[in-house]
Amino acid sequence: MGLLTPTLCADKLTDVTADMLRNLGVSALLLDIDNTLASHISHEPAGGVESWIKEMEAEGFRLIIVSNNYAKRVEPFAQKISLPFVSRAYKPLPMGYVKAARELETPRRSCVIIGDQIYTDIIGANLCGMKSILLKPIDIEDGLSFKIRRRLERGIRAKLRRKEGEL
Repeated sequence: MGLLTPTLCADKLTDVTADMLRNLGVSALLLDIDNTLASHISHEPAGGVESWIKEMEAEGFRLIIVSNNYAKRVEPFAQKISLPFVSRAYKPLPMGYVKAARELETPRRSCVIIGDQIYTDIIGANLCGMKSILLKPIDIEDGLSFKIRRRLERGIRAKLRRKEGEL
């Protein structure tokens, strides 16, 4: 599965612990918004997200949002949780990830991408030499492109479940 394989899997963001991240050898967290920090239709962080962010910052991790959305969606959300951001990241292309690592002044090998989509978040991480954590999506999107991607992800997620007992 190579390019499609995450470093780790978790059910939701708040299941990711500082110890897990330290064991990965990372110091910077690149976070997707939709279905990772919030529902894809919500402008509010999901339950526990704000306290998780504060905990990770207190543990010494640097955080940044990396999203394919436009700044008009990303900026107000990032301001609510006081995080820097990269919008229009063009995931899975590496440029948004590389820009985020540069903004955090962190080598790519010390970054982990946390998101819910294999065909954007995970492929992008693998293309640019970053680690990745694949989450279950908070909810299911209605758009046709999302339905197609989610259908394509099913087999991969099933293999990951069998292999790791997760997702």
